[in-house]
Amino acid sequence: CCFSPAEFYVTVTGDDWSRLGDHAERLAVWNNNRAFLRMEHGHCAALVIETQADGPQFVCSIYAQRPQTCRDLARGSPQCEADWATKRSILP
Repeated sequence: CCFSPAEFYVTVTGDDWSRLGDHAERLAVWNNNRAFLRMEHGHCAALVIETQADGPQFVCSIYAQRPQTCRDLARGSPQCEADWATKRSILP
């Protein structure tokens, strides 16, 4: 669920903001009174490209501080797929 064309995709709660610490101001955006992780080029701004043995891969640069949604929706899990399907159905 690190990828989405939606501008406001992953909600950042007050607890998430605290957990993000110094990263919060750089990675979160506000929509009215709600914060979200900033999206860039269709993916979360916290994703960085690292060279792995099997080639370049996206890696979460804030894994230990990631929001609860990211913790609950493990990459590629059925829950992540279901969340993506739900959000995709409401996108313009």
